[in-house]
Amino acid sequence: MNELLPQNQIDEFRARAAALTHPHEVIVDALRAVQSHHGWVPDAGVDLVAELLGVLPVEVEEVATFYDKIFRRPVGKRVIHVCDSICCWAGGGEAIAAHLQEALDIGFAQTTADGIFTLLPTCCLGACGEAPAMMVGLTTHGRLTPERIAAILQQEREALTESKDFHHQDTKTPKEP
Repeated sequence: MNELLPQNQIDEFRARAAALTHPHEVIVDALRAVQSHHGWVPDAGVDLVAELLGVLPVEVEEVATFYDKIFRRPVGKRVIHVCDSICCWAGGGEAIAAHLQEALDIGFAQTTADGIFTLLPTCCLGACGEAPAMMVGLTTHGRLTPERIAAILQQEREALTESKDFHHQDTKTPKEP
């Protein structure tokens, strides 16, 4: 289990669930913890969350597959969500999406060969006033241009290589999230 969550978090989620009338309240938090620690939520992560909270695995799976920020397949170290709402599309989002695909040499739902970036569409980032927008990790970037995108991607690559967070993955073929 420790490859999915450290023991202190396992103990914490058990205690939180035991204190609640409806432990379902903690499903998203527990899934995000697994994803944060493991990189994505495998079937064993769904089973672990269900066991920790005392709920059925299907109830956890329903939540995990509902939210597009919970990844049920391997993803890159940095997930890029490109907003495809009407505001972003009207503000040039289609060209920005095409530019990202070209710059990263991947399509949507794929991961770069180096395992760093996964590119996904998302319905709205709430950044309509700064359209077109994308989110990298938990950071939203607006008023995107090809030059701004190049700078953001470079910053993300540098941040990863400087951190201890980066480890080699087997990424011979792009993965779908």
